[in-house]
Amino acid sequence: MDFPEFFCYVSILACLFPIMVNSIGINYGQIANNLPSPEDAVPLVKSIGATKVKLYDADPRVLKAFANTDVEFMVGLGNEYLDKMRDPTNAQAWVKENVQPHLPATKITSIFVGNEVLTLNDTSLSDCLLPAMQSVLAALLNLGLDKQVTVTTTHSLAILQTSYPSSAGAFREDLMDPLCETLNFHQKTGSPFLINAYPYFAYKGNPEQVPLDFVLFQPNQGVTDPQTHLDYDNMLYAQIDAVYSALASLGYKKLPVHISETGWPSKGDEDEAGATPENAEKYNGNLIKLMSGKTGTPMRPNSDLNIYIFALFNENMKPGPTSERNYGLFKPDGTPAYPLGITPNNVVGRNTTVGGGSFGNAVTNPYYPMSSSTGYMSISSTRQRYQLLGHVLLMVPLLMIKTLV
Repeated sequence: MDFPEFFCYVSILACLFPIMVNSIGINYGQIANNLPSPEDAVPLVKSIGATKVKLYDADPRVLKAFANTDVEFMVGLGNEYLDKMRDPTNAQAWVKENVQPHLPATKITSIFVGNEVLTLNDTSLSDCLLPAMQSVLAALLNLGLDKQVTVTTTHSLAILQTSYPSSAGAFREDLMDPLCETLNFHQKTGSPFLINAYPYFAYKGNPEQVPLDFVLFQPNQGVTDPQTHLDYDNMLYAQIDAVYSALASLGYKKLPVHISETGWPSKGDEDEAGATPENAEKYNGNLIKLMSGKTGTPMRPNSDLNIYIFALFNENMKPGPTSERNYGLFKPDGTPAYPLGITPNNVVGRNTTVGGGSFGNAVTNPYYPMSSSTGYMSISSTRQRYQLLGHVLLMVPLLMIKTLV
């Protein structure tokens, strides 16, 4: 597809989805050698109604391309920089070079320092996390940017020890000290708690036990949390509420939770159950419809959903199984990887549901692999993620029995 055809196609997309979707976020990964220019990515982001972009670095080409577009940006500082960022001088130099020059034309609203650091089992790295966050915040304060830009970090759902039922959500005891340090930081600064959540991995790990309709926001029978009597019809909302419960149990009831990554691959290897264009269309399409309704989770119905879909493009150089290279909503030539099925007539309203039932948190064991960002910011390897899968295979049948009793 040449560029005139590309922009003609994007114009059609924009007409199909003009303001139907509110506050969609999109992850803009660039581990590929065939992606369109950042300038060509701008209309694609707008075509899906996305108003927020999460970037895994602070690529100046991307930030310049999105200047004066009113799209909000979250930029990243990789795990490999954490030790260096402990020094406030280095942190200030980084902010001055990578953030300050782009403001206010590009709406950089947040810096996430490190990716899933606490679940990497690397104490040398986790010990650097809070000092690095503090140094970046100090840099923003010194430069007068702290009112515009917050500082946070992302976590895998593997930080949870318990997630069923959602009301019993609890963090892992072995992570409590560094986790509470970051929670105190969030509470003092007002920055959100970021979670990467992938229901896809629960289904992939045990497709015989995990109901596909439950993870895809499709109609299903539903289940009720026995403690709160709240109904759930999808896994993602149950996971989010488990995080809210875990935070509340530690006294952080008012801390906002944002989903910094979630998505579904459109292609996978033979052993990657569910990685199809049809399932990716249902997951991401239904999620976008839910987000357009501005409704919250059962536990927080009045809280806006802040969710970043993974990802904008398929990325052909990502390591790991085939699925890792096929999370994109778009192919590199700008055409959709699959249709999202969003039209003005099927946007879900505040009081409607995609599922029709209310399936609960039957299988949200926190120990399955939670991140699709393999290759980004020195996070855990694919092998480490598959080692975690054994916990799912053991726990899912037990959790399914719980929901049937």
